[in-house]
Amino acid sequence: MQAEIITIGDEILIGQILDSNSKWMAEELNKIGVSVYQITSIQDDRQHILKAVKEAQSNADIVIITGGLGPTKDDITKLTLAEYFNDTLVLKEEIALHIEQLFAKLNYPFTEINRNQALVPSTCIPLKNEFGTAPGMWFCHKNKVVVSLPGVPFEMKGLMSQIVLPKLKETYNLPFILHQTITTYGMGESMVADRIEDWETHLPSFIKLAYLPSFGSVRLRLSAKGLTMEMLSEGISREMDKLVKLIPDIIVGFEENETIEVAIGKLLTEKKQTLALAESCTGGNIAKIITSVPGASNYFVGGIVAYSKTIKIKELNVDEKIIAKNSVVSAQVAEAMAKGIQQKYHTDYAIATTGNAGPTADETDKTVGTVFIAIATPTTVFSEEFFFGKPREKVIGRASNKALELLRKEILKN
Repeated sequence: MQAEIITIGDEILIGQILDSNSKWMAEELNKIGVSVYQITSIQDDRQHILKAVKEAQSNADIVIITGGLGPTKDDITKLTLAEYFNDTLVLKEEIALHIEQLFAKLNYPFTEINRNQALVPSTCIPLKNEFGTAPGMWFCHKNKVVVSLPGVPFEMKGLMSQIVLPKLKETYNLPFILHQTITTYGMGESMVADRIEDWETHLPSFIKLAYLPSFGSVRLRLSAKGLTMEMLSEGISREMDKLVKLIPDIIVGFEENETIEVAIGKLLTEKKQTLALAESCTGGNIAKIITSVPGASNYFVGGIVAYSKTIKIKELNVDEKIIAKNSVVSAQVAEAMAKGIQQKYHTDYAIATTGNAGPTADETDKTVGTVFIAIATPTTVFSEEFFFGKPREKVIGRASNKALELLRKEILKN
């Protein structure tokens, strides 16, 4: 069973807002066994809407539209859908009453413009919007379903959760879809693919593999689709066992949200150990990643963004002679920063970064993209030099993730 999602709104196409509706709808549809064939964003334009709906119906069994259902003249979805289905608008008194009662609770005046929101095509099933004034609309056309929903996220989600998803499950005999994710760290997508190539080639036809790469990490997502959950569970479990044996050294978690920062948090919590950060070129990005995990206060003490030479000296006790001899972008300075923050905050572990993220070389002769990462452990301190290239955002992202990779390895050693 396939669906197509259409989001309507000029504000999406000019980049004024981010289309978060499609992401959420796709996830929820997938949970009930509906695969999303395509997602399309279009203008508030009659001809564009007519064309998009026609094409979507040729592609999918279910078409879900969001946006363009407001009370103002630029909201033309309802009128255009009436035209598409060769229909006319009729007033639904129960919808009008709901809107009037809602306005009364808010002490807002109820005008004719508001009342007109109760006008819907005569052939649709109106969907009562408990969270707003614009009703949703459910059409059955040529043995396919077309659903129109408000674009306001909390209104759309309320209608989807309470009405649309249950109604789709009643209407169709939907398959089961099961996902299982492994998060790997420290190896690029092509290298991971090379290691598991033979296994991937022999996957059963009902199981698909997707590579989801990001800085320093590759998530491997197995997706299975079928008519019985038992078959999918057994198949996924069997293939996961095989996969784990091929890449045990780079696995950090087995769920979508089991990132390396989550894994580090679990390790430090189990060992009752603590962490501090001294960041220069990463500018607090590692701290942002670490503190994105709920409960990070149990193991993360704090950090200093020692961006200038003065702060490195005053706050981290980096010897000015070391800087003068080696420059701020050096292994010696990185290690001194790591020891400095570890001693200052009395932690078991510390990370320090210093480098040249670009675009200019500033006060160092090191090439743009050069980064030194130091790890202080309960017994020692060491550093490694990396070259992360350009642009600046890439250097910061890759340095942050490499620092976490090095830290995790040391925690596991100890």
